[in-house]
Amino acid sequence: MIFVGIDDTDMPNTRGTNQLARHLVRVIADRYRCERIVRHQLCTDSSIPCTSKNGSASIWLEPLVVHDYDDLRDTIIREMRADFIPGSDPGLCITDRVPEDVISFGRLAQRQIVTQGQARNIARDAGIELIGLGGTEGGVIGALSAVGLAATADDGRVIHWKQWSDDLAGVQEAESIWSRGVIVRHFDQGNEIHTGRVYVGKHLRPNCRNGNVELMVTPHEHADADWSAVKMS
Repeated sequence: MIFVGIDDTDMPNTRGTNQLARHLVRVIADRYRCERIVRHQLCTDSSIPCTSKNGSASIWLEPLVVHDYDDLRDTIIREMRADFIPGSDPGLCITDRVPEDVISFGRLAQRQIVTQGQARNIARDAGIELIGLGGTEGGVIGALSAVGLAATADDGRVIHWKQWSDDLAGVQEAESIWSRGVIVRHFDQGNEIHTGRVYVGKHLRPNCRNGNVELMVTPHEHADADWSAVKMS
C-alpha cells in the first residue's frame, strides 16, 4: 500500500482538502487504484491556523502498473501547485512504509500542538520525503500525520471507498451498506446490525476501525428509519 498524506490548509469559501484528494485520485486513476480516501481529525486548539476543524487527508493507493515513485510525486506536486489557493500552506507526504515514530507523531498531533520542525525531523529520520508546497508550508504537519494515522487502519472518516460511487444518502437498507463492504455496528453495544433502515445523512461516511471500515449507528428517533449513523471524527 502506498500512502499519500496531504494537507493544503485551504481557505474560507474554497474547496477543501477532501476535494483536492478526490481530484488527485482522478488524475492518477490510470496508474493507481484508490482503495480509500480518509479524513483525519487533528488537534483543534484555537492557536492552530486552519479553515474550520484542522483535518488532513490520506489517500491509499494500489499500483496498477510498476510503481514509479518519482512520477507519482511529480504528478501530485504539479497538480497541487496548479490548484494552489493563495493564503494556504500545503504539504505533501508519500511513502509505502510507515515506521512507528511517524504513527506516534500522528497520534500526538491529535492531542496537542506540534511543530513543523518536529514533523520534518521525524520524516528525515524515517527517510520519508516531506514536501512543503507554498505559504508557510505548515501543511507538512497534517501531511505526515495523515500518513501515520492511515497506517494504523484505525482512524478517520472514509470519504471514498474502493470502486463505490458516493451515492448512498438519506435512508438506506442495512443490507445495502453491508454490500459495499462496510460493517454496520451498534455504537453503544458493539454488536453488528444486519437488518433495518439506516439514516446515513447527506453521504455515507463510515470510519476506519480496527482494520475495518465501519458505520456506527444508534436507534433512530423517527418512524422513517430504524437507525441513525453516528458522525465520528
